[in-house]
Amino acid sequence: MAMEMRLPKARKPLSESLGRDSKKHLVVPGDTITTDTGFMRGHGTYMGEEKLIASVAGSVERVNKLICVKALKTRYNGEVGDIVVGRITEVQQKRWKVETNSRLDSVLLLSSMNLPGGELRRRSAEDELAMRGFLQEGDLISLGQGVLVQVSPSLVKRQKTHFHDLPCGASVILGNNGFIWIYPTPEHKDEDAGGFIANLEPVALSDREVISRLRNCVVLLVTQRMMLYDTSILYCYEASLAHQIKDILKPEVMEEIMLETRQRLLEQEG
Repeated sequence: MAMEMRLPKARKPLSESLGRDSKKHLVVPGDTITTDTGFMRGHGTYMGEEKLIASVAGSVERVNKLICVKALKTRYNGEVGDIVVGRITEVQQKRWKVETNSRLDSVLLLSSMNLPGGELRRRSAEDELAMRGFLQEGDLISLGQGVLVQVSPSLVKRQKTHFHDLPCGASVILGNNGFIWIYPTPEHKDEDAGGFIANLEPVALSDREVISRLRNCVVLLVTQRMMLYDTSILYCYEASLAHQIKDILKPEVMEEIMLETRQRLLEQEG
């Protein structure tokens, strides 16, 4: 059996410029956020002895006079307009129960589901009987071949769009709920399918290699507590091209890729 051994290696000190983006106001439960009584109490805080105190570990966020603490590790709390990736857990009467990484299962109503071919009409009893033909337990909603990576929702950066076709030949859906879906970029999108038909054709080896590399890059970024968005994933992917896919998650390789990725992100921010 082949065995790989690695010798200890001195860590390179991070320059101050690479750490600028990590200087956030981090607190732990019991920390005093402010003694100014003019601020309003938000999620993750409470008042004690005329002081605003953190009740969870996380980063302090301020919106005008409202102060809240965004937990570093938490279950997903949905907001209107969020993009989520979900997995069917149960088929019920006129609805599906969906796992979305939140405290409770979500519900997808049959009336909210796109019918095959994008047909627009009232749902009938025949549609209810055919629900398992649309989606059944274990299915990812309207997704075809690809890889699912589950991360902390706090690491997914909120953007105008969470659907990205990357120039490397693969696409990603960055779910606000922490479910990241990586799949081969389709050659053409069927606009008449109503978003229902999933492509289950075999994936070429070259596409599988790209998807595997992207998956390891996402895991690398999560390990380093970096925010996930299209640019950070693409820069990490390009920095990893000098290494084999199986070596990306080795500690010394991760450090090298991470330094290059952070440097490029800082240069882009100016």
